[in-house]
Amino acid sequence: MTAVEALLAQLHTAAPPNAPLRQVVVGVFWTAVALDLDPARCGLASTLQRHTHHDGPPLPEAGHLLEHSGQEMAGWLRSPDILRAGIGMVAYNTLLDVDEAACVKVNAEELIVQRAVRCRVAIVGHFPFVDQVRQVAKDCWVLEQHPRPGDRGAERAVEFLPQADVVALIGTSLINHAFDDLIGLCPPQAFVVLLGASALLSPVLLECGVDAISGTRVVDVPAALHAVAEGATFRQIPGKRLLTMMR
Repeated sequence: MTAVEALLAQLHTAAPPNAPLRQVVVGVFWTAVALDLDPARCGLASTLQRHTHHDGPPLPEAGHLLEHSGQEMAGWLRSPDILRAGIGMVAYNTLLDVDEAACVKVNAEELIVQRAVRCRVAIVGHFPFVDQVRQVAKDCWVLEQHPRPGDRGAERAVEFLPQADVVALIGTSLINHAFDDLIGLCPPQAFVVLLGASALLSPVLLECGVDAISGTRVVDVPAALHAVAEGATFRQIPGKRLLTMMR
């Protein structure tokens, strides 16, 4: 069973059935979904797409998304289309009932830098803390689809992940369906962190080989929705809390 199928199986039994949608915002950088529940819930995930305006509507259901239930939309996480899968990820993130008592208030940067000292570190995705890791790690390999100076191409994951003591996987690997291949490349002894606002704080992922999940919970739904609708970057989105769930 893939990680996505394991996640959806958990959601089928644990989430509010037929939870109605209140609002869906597909912003430039982030997508947000709010459920019509009391208290209100909202989730976030990166907006990813390969479409251009010449390809026709990237989302045929645009304008009618609220006709779906939260559970139905979460099922879009299976989609090969990354825009649709990303919306499914947000819906899942919104439905997920996170046990915050099982989480700690430590951000991914702090966790990874602590673990990186004199170790070989592979980071899938160029995060803002890369330079800090490079200062303390024995080796630091950053694997990126659009490499910056010092990075390696994402296709070289098969070369570097098996050598790593610490691995940081971007949460969007669940959206583009790369997660299962990437986790399969990690050696059993490696400490694996899944991180980013798209990362789901689900114990299911801890059973799939992840040691820690650093994700985000929205605590001020109106403020977050407003910022996402105005094209905010992650740092510009207010009303969120960073949490880490560990094995």
